[in-house]
Amino acid sequence: MLRFSLILGLLLAAAPATAAPVTTVPSVDLGRYVGKWYEIASYPQRFTRKCVRDTSATYSKGKGGRIEVVNRCTTKDGDLKVAEGYANVIESTGNAKLEVTFFWPFFGDYWVLGLDANYRWVVVGDPDREYLWILARSKKLPQDQLDAAMAVVRSQGFNATRLRWAVHTE
Repeated sequence: MLRFSLILGLLLAAAPATAAPVTTVPSVDLGRYVGKWYEIASYPQRFTRKCVRDTSATYSKGKGGRIEVVNRCTTKDGDLKVAEGYANVIESTGNAKLEVTFFWPFFGDYWVLGLDANYRWVVVGDPDREYLWILARSKKLPQDQLDAAMAVVRSQGFNATRLRWAVHTE
């Protein structure tokens, strides 16, 4: 019995801890949220693989409560890449959970995981921890604000080592 307990204890200790579910902020004021955001860092994705600098997202209020989305970046060849889509707010989430599409009828989760009280930075991800962005109103975040955003990344169980840091020209 002691041998079984010891083996079970070793197996449980070696098993990876299950991360708690991803949570959002309580609410987002969409009137303050709309506007231009610069990418500070993100998980690399297939749809952004050609982007090498000056990545941004601009949100605006659209018809019927939609949020219009325009993502821009510059490619290695210096070309401007633009993707246009829209997002719908998921009801009863305080505007913190949205579904976004750039190719209807396919939607992806856009969850606001952390948001500066003054809307200077935001951490956006999804419940499966496959997507992650740190966005800011400026091209560079002061260290204290970056530290606060990174604390959200870590507390939500995302792998910070996967982040690709954005480059912006001045």
